[in-house]
Amino acid sequence: MRLHRVYYYDSVPLETIHEKPLEGGLVKFGESGLVSQSKQLFEQLAHQEHLALRLGELAFRGWSINSKKLKKSSGKNPSITSDDLVPNIIQKGVDMRIGMDIAALTLKKIASVIVLVTGDSDFVPAMKFARREGAELYLVPLGQMVKHSMIEHSDIVLDIQVGTQKIEPAKTA
Repeated sequence: MRLHRVYYYDSVPLETIHEKPLEGGLVKFGESGLVSQSKQLFEQLAHQEHLALRLGELAFRGWSINSKKLKKSSGKNPSITSDDLVPNIIQKGVDMRIGMDIAALTLKKIASVIVLVTGDSDFVPAMKFARREGAELYLVPLGQMVKHSMIEHSDIVLDIQVGTQKIEPAKTA
């Protein structure tokens, strides 16, 4: 087979500043080491041959109480501090980009084989579409448990063990 292109999907790091309730001070997401690592990775990927970098965005949606704190709380009036709050950050636009690319590649007959590395069942409609258009769909869940519908709508499920040399068809019992 001939490689058309590798599509890499992620989100631009969150770099906003937000006040944390309960006298938690300011949280500067842009100062996280993860932000600089992500930017470096994206810069390197952008210069790779046969690779398309597709970036969505992250959106800050306020604060939530850490679920571990809620499980530990007993009684009617649990004590909550700023340390018990976690940011509610959502990814926007990535799933749509993946679905659109799968549709375009298969409709235009650019790719006859799609290798989808995910465990997210949100992609089942795109998987179905690709197969209806005649493409073969290989699913690589990287050890994640997947819903039966993902297995049903893929031609081959590859069990690739991260960090090893083992690559074989996954067991779908």
